[in-house]
Amino acid sequence: MKILNGLYKAWVWLCFVMFFFILFPFFVLFVQRESWKPAGHFLNKIWAYAVFGFCFLPTRVEYRFKPRKNTTYIYCANHTSYLDIPSLCYALSGYNVFIGKASLAKVPLFGYMFRNLYIAVDRSSPRSKQQSIIRAMEEIDKGRGLIIFPEGTIPKENHPNMIPFKDGAFRIAIEKKVPIVPVTILDNWKILPDDGKFLPKRQPMRMVIHEPIETHEYTLEQTGVLKQKTFDVIYQELKKHYPERVI
Repeated sequence: MKILNGLYKAWVWLCFVMFFFILFPFFVLFVQRESWKPAGHFLNKIWAYAVFGFCFLPTRVEYRFKPRKNTTYIYCANHTSYLDIPSLCYALSGYNVFIGKASLAKVPLFGYMFRNLYIAVDRSSPRSKQQSIIRAMEEIDKGRGLIIFPEGTIPKENHPNMIPFKDGAFRIAIEKKVPIVPVTILDNWKILPDDGKFLPKRQPMRMVIHEPIETHEYTLEQTGVLKQKTFDVIYQELKKHYPERVI
């Protein structure tokens, strides 16, 4: 069994890297023009489907609402694993722009793709945070959705418990009057734990796409209320599936 587990882990990383290398020349092409970037994002969806399929990772995504045409959403998900980005590419349709930490933009090859398709933010820099908010609002003006991990990082312990959310996603949603869609990622912390070992385990990737929270009646002074409401939706779903772990 140990040998089989070792072979499976090696196969997962081979697929992960191999498919990205195959697609990378097309990433380079599609980031050259703004109008081509949706095609670049679609490549990430292909990459995600290939990895989940060839690695025999079952996927179970529950959609509790049907996105309206010509409506922009801000998807806010809990963050427990480096697998979260491919999972969201897999589950969400359209060109949704990720906002992620600046370290992702420094990863060889992957970083080139990320910083040219998405928004990388250095949370230790007030200037970088402000620029990321401006860019995010510009993306919304172009009709693109956003995908944000409002915790700002992967919590270091007690998975799948969350840490407090930051304000950015909710201030943007209120200013632009864009619905917030909470997303609960249930099991990625078990499939690919953020423990420094990067050893994947085979089990279903489960996710819940919740009903949107409309923001038209919120003011900036109510940012904390909207933030807490989103947190509670995700928290209650985690609590339902992991009553012994979520506190």
